[in-house]
Amino acid sequence: MSAPTPHLAISLSLLLLASACNRQQPVEETTAPRPSAERQAPGPALTAIADSNAAALLLPYGKQYPASEVIVHTRLGDIRVKLYDDTPIHKANFLLLSRKGVFDETVFNRVVKGFAVQGGASDHRSIRLARYRLPPEIRPQHFHKRGALGMARYDDDQNPGQLSSNTDFYFVQGQKMTPDQSQAMAGRQLTPAQQKAYATVGGVPSLDGRYTVFGEVIEGLDVVDKIANEPVDPYKWPKKDVDIKIEIVK
Repeated sequence: MSAPTPHLAISLSLLLLASACNRQQPVEETTAPRPSAERQAPGPALTAIADSNAAALLLPYGKQYPASEVIVHTRLGDIRVKLYDDTPIHKANFLLLSRKGVFDETVFNRVVKGFAVQGGASDHRSIRLARYRLPPEIRPQHFHKRGALGMARYDDDQNPGQLSSNTDFYFVQGQKMTPDQSQAMAGRQLTPAQQKAYATVGGVPSLDGRYTVFGEVIEGLDVVDKIANEPVDPYKWPKKDVDIKIEIVK
């Protein structure tokens, strides 16, 4: 497989900045609203979280109700994911929304083959939650190798703090490239081990240092590839929905 040019990788990375929901939404309800599917689970109220208090609410929750592995169930198979302990805000947020059932109302909504598959959006969400964002937790040891789990970010002109989305996560697919290519594309200095990983398993180094990576796939990389191979519409939304159901396993 030929390696991507830096120009291609940078162009592709901008796709993660697009609006999470690319389909036209109705201006007003034309039918009775659906009953909320929110599960009864401990933790802060989803409507009470804001940019200003996200860390203060989520960090204690993550300590009180810890977990480290989840399974993302899809019609194409299961993806087993390890969540990192040193990105505690993103980890706690992901666990909270999973336990409340938020992700179970969503789909993979942006698929770019050879780059990443992004999920967490929905045309039919019934669970109410605030449009809060998360403080970045960018760690140099976590990079955008194939299978990395990261959180999207939007509206950089109005988001100087590079706050992450609360719902729009992505799995990296990427491509293999030489050490020189990966370093030229990366947003920061790569270690020799990271350059080797990009050469042997692939990834998207142009996202390094710009987005929070808070986990990685430990089983089911083939399912990520299957999602990436789904036919998509002009907005990169799969023509046949790839629904998401998340199970917390430990």
